[in-house]
Amino acid sequence: MAVLPIITLPDPVLKQKAKRVKTIDGSIQKLIANMLETVRADPGRAALAAPQVGTSLRVIVIDIPEAENIVLINPEIVKRSGERLVTEGCLSVPGYYGEIKRSEQVTVKGRDASGKEIRIKAEELLAQALEHEIDHLNGVLYIDHLESQDQLHKVEDEAPQL
Repeated sequence: MAVLPIITLPDPVLKQKAKRVKTIDGSIQKLIANMLETVRADPGRAALAAPQVGTSLRVIVIDIPEAENIVLINPEIVKRSGERLVTEGCLSVPGYYGEIKRSEQVTVKGRDASGKEIRIKAEELLAQALEHEIDHLNGVLYIDHLESQDQLHKVEDEAPQL
């Protein structure tokens, strides 16, 4: 396993829609293991999408206290409800954070690392992480949700990054 470098703006891979994973083979398993290692390497990291490590595939990992070691392949949000204002940052947009609107609850479907279909109903931080990482797979960054640049703030103290 290896800690992978994080891709940052203006790298074009961050603005592309990631490709669906057709076969969960050894290369996908290695990507997942390396992504989990990368998330765990820094306590400020909570989740990661494959485009953030330069791989344009629909794979995300989440490792937060209430949801450790979540792996989703080809995830999609099938239901959203509610709305809340959250403070969000991103490893691929270092040094900044902003306040954006996210859903209170989401239901996501996808496949786990073994290829089994799964559904996750989430709220609060897990819902936010799922939306944030699935946005990455669609070439969307949290800064794309800002209503104005006035909502983007420079980080003084490091906050957890999704």
